[in-house]
Amino acid sequence: MAQKYIGFAGTYTRESSEGIYRFVLDAEAGKLEAAEVAAKVGSPTYLAISEDKRQLYSVAQQDGLGGVHAYEIVSDSGELHYVNEKLEEGAPPCHLDIQNGVLVTGNYHKGTVDLFQAHRPSALALKGTVQHEGNGPHERQEKPHVHYTAQTPDGRYVIVADLGTDELVTYKIEGQALVKVATLHVESGSGPRHLAFHPDGKTAYLMTELSSEVIVLDYDADQGSFTEKQKIKAIPSDFNETNDASAIHITSDGKFVYTGNRGHNSIAVFQVDEETKELTLIEITSTGGNWPRDFVLDPSESFIVASNQKSGNLVLFARDQKTGKLTQLDSVVDVPEVVCVKFLG
Repeated sequence: MAQKYIGFAGTYTRESSEGIYRFVLDAEAGKLEAAEVAAKVGSPTYLAISEDKRQLYSVAQQDGLGGVHAYEIVSDSGELHYVNEKLEEGAPPCHLDIQNGVLVTGNYHKGTVDLFQAHRPSALALKGTVQHEGNGPHERQEKPHVHYTAQTPDGRYVIVADLGTDELVTYKIEGQALVKVATLHVESGSGPRHLAFHPDGKTAYLMTELSSEVIVLDYDADQGSFTEKQKIKAIPSDFNETNDASAIHITSDGKFVYTGNRGHNSIAVFQVDEETKELTLIEITSTGGNWPRDFVLDPSESFIVASNQKSGNLVLFARDQKTGKLTQLDSVVDVPEVVCVKFLG
């Protein structure tokens, strides 16, 4: 294993951060190389890379406007070349996803979902917007808070997790519009945040931010609908302080699910049952920093990089591919106000 992988980190730019950072993982040495600014942009908190690895899209904010920036990627060096932007009045989105030339974004503050055509960055064009309605019992659920928007692996639907309304909503793209086809109402006050599909395409794992649980879901691809089959906590039962669960990711072999905890400052490791696809908690590991907003599996899946927002660092972990367990390595790189991490490889 003598490969180096290029990664990108999205950040807030409220303090000292300048935008999107580029870093390198030396997989042979098991080390992260120092990060550098790849693109200067206001609060690019979430990033998405196209399937062909030639385009990167970021959340963007400037002068009271919020939206998306589009970049071309120089594949051998990971340099970003600014191409286009779509900005409008108000808060920027918090999540975005690109697949098959379709970009979808979710806006936490507005409670909206935006649909863009994005076959190439220069052709980025807004097609349609959906406004969510409703609320929930928690103090943070005073209105809709869309937190996740992504297409299903087969590209048939767009799935939206709304933290404010405790809903997982399925849309179908019809022309310029998103048409609702199914809604799953999860337990009130749980706060759905992010979703990860199992490689089998029949199971999905929903991370709830407010209740710090993973909900295991059966997925009906014909109807675009979900059914709950298991709920499992992602923090210790005796942890009584505030915890805001963050990211959820699954290995490409479908054997392990990982989730982030802000407050407990940890990554929970779950093993996936081969038959039922239900989860068993294996361990909970400190992220070596404060407020892990996200983390990412490297392309070889031998490592995980955790992004700790409040301590402003990326921390490297070795991953045992047989047991799923994590071991923190002596490799930490400073990235101010870091939120999201993505690998190019």
